[in-house]
Amino acid sequence: MKIAESEVLKASILIVDDQEANVSLLEQMLRAAGYLHVASTMNSQEVCALHRKNNYDVILLDLQMPGMDGFQVIEGLKTNNADGYLPVLVITAQPGHKLRALQAGARDFISKPFDLLEVKTRIRNVLEVRLLYKKLENYATVLEQIVQERTAELRESEARFRSLTELASDWYWEQDEHGNFTKVSGPVLEMLGIRVDSLAGAASSGADGAGWNEAQRQELQARIAARKPFLDFIFSRVNADGSQQQFRVSGEPMFNQACRFVGYRGIGVEINAT
Repeated sequence: MKIAESEVLKASILIVDDQEANVSLLEQMLRAAGYLHVASTMNSQEVCALHRKNNYDVILLDLQMPGMDGFQVIEGLKTNNADGYLPVLVITAQPGHKLRALQAGARDFISKPFDLLEVKTRIRNVLEVRLLYKKLENYATVLEQIVQERTAELRESEARFRSLTELASDWYWEQDEHGNFTKVSGPVLEMLGIRVDSLAGAASSGADGAGWNEAQRQELQARIAARKPFLDFIFSRVNADGSQQQFRVSGEPMFNQACRFVGYRGIGVEINAT
């Protein structure tokens, strides 16, 4: 991932120094280098509010200032920085302050007196890292939005699928990997001859298997146990009053993205009654 030259030059920069000569020198240097958005303040107490409002890409911060020194400003920016990246490049004439500033969270430092080539190089380096960080953050946000949209589309598609299957069949059912019914529409439990007492509202008459063609029923259950799909499987039962029922069922195993079996789903239709 690269940062275009135009993006770097459009970055927003804040200069913070209580010495007007330093501010003027840095402003002239940055504008001469082509930077388009350069602001400054000589009041260190304004920095946090300004950054909260403008979200600067880099802050050139003098450490030795009256009222509120650069270290205090850094601590204030930490509580103010919404994206977790502290875009501070400190300005100091004290060698001992450099390590302390980096430990406090500054990204780099500029030494006084200024070496203008070094200043431009360090600002450019910090800006490139900052802008890459922002791009990655934006990419993550877009990716999360895409995932949410695709998830919503998938749920809508699943809802349409279930609606259509329920309209096109007498029964729709889903089981988890342990064979427990998680969704039932219609008397599917009675159709399969299975009793599930914990499933509220499930049909249970005939759950002892009486009247079912046992060979057909066992074959169907064996296909389910083997994780095999089945299409238009026909089986029948004889009721206590001598009437006969015949059913056509279809089903398929369900797997997650890791190809792990997570259950079964299927539909059934009563095709005649005598």
